[in-house]
Amino acid sequence: MEFKFQHIFILLSVALVGSHAVVFSPDDYWRSVLPSSPMPKSVKDLLNPEFMENKGTAVGVGKGGVVVGAPTKSGKPVYVGVKPGADPFSYIYAAEENQIHDDPNVALFFLEKDLYKGNNMKLHFFKSSDDQASFLPRQVADSIPFSSEKFPQILDRFLVNPSSEKAEIMKKTIQECEEKGIKGEEKYCATSLESMVDFSTSKMGRKVEAVSTETEKETPLQMYKIVGVKKLSEKKAVVCHKVKYPYAIFYCHKTETTESYKVAMVGDDGTKVKAVAVCHKDTAAWNPKHLAFQVLKVKPGTVPVCHFLPEDHIVWVPKY
Repeated sequence: MEFKFQHIFILLSVALVGSHAVVFSPDDYWRSVLPSSPMPKSVKDLLNPEFMENKGTAVGVGKGGVVVGAPTKSGKPVYVGVKPGADPFSYIYAAEENQIHDDPNVALFFLEKDLYKGNNMKLHFFKSSDDQASFLPRQVADSIPFSSEKFPQILDRFLVNPSSEKAEIMKKTIQECEEKGIKGEEKYCATSLESMVDFSTSKMGRKVEAVSTETEKETPLQMYKIVGVKKLSEKKAVVCHKVKYPYAIFYCHKTETTESYKVAMVGDDGTKVKAVAVCHKDTAAWNPKHLAFQVLKVKPGTVPVCHFLPEDHIVWVPKY
């Protein structure tokens, strides 16, 4: 099901729509806090010029991003989908049987030992047709309830049928944001670009850069050769995953046991990709039935577990 809200209108608070109200641009905020850190293309694609043109009255649809999938050694694609159900980036959840299938809405789990120059991986970079919601300016996002307690009000505001699949997806997103993180994890759901910047810089400092996967174009399922691997962080990083909701919300978490890499690859058709991979060094506290362990056939806490990030997910790393 496509999770789109293309023509949703939000009633803003009196303070925001008053004749003297000022709605600050999210990209202006980025430049003020991170003047020497370029904004990734994936973030720019989620900014909403339509919102600014209409002075904060409409929620438009962003351009979306590129997601990535790959098959196992047996040749059968194994994908990590984020449909109604557990989020594969939330480590407390067990995988359901129907999560291991040929679903292209994914990030693949793999082992760190496979991340080396000259290795080949069969991958598919393609445009996602759903979950293309854009950022709202913080003033607007903060005026909209985001809690299980006020869920009926949220559905009413977005004109969503309480018995619909959209309502169920929204409910699960809120619940996942309200869940406590695992031991050693600091988590936060950012409801605006500004709040994501604030959380990430509060954990990493302002000498930080945001990186995401970039590809020249959508590609078919094909072999990619790794031509370069660069470590971006030594254990410390904040990773922000875009979740399904009417407007852009990112599930961010910071741990001291995550290493991130930028992986340069070239496909058989000549397509160049700069993919971001994150490797979790300590998985001891993860659910033993988490999808990663089922895919990789390893046990919690035994080996680092890695995965590529879709284009619209972001890693915040120290800037040297």
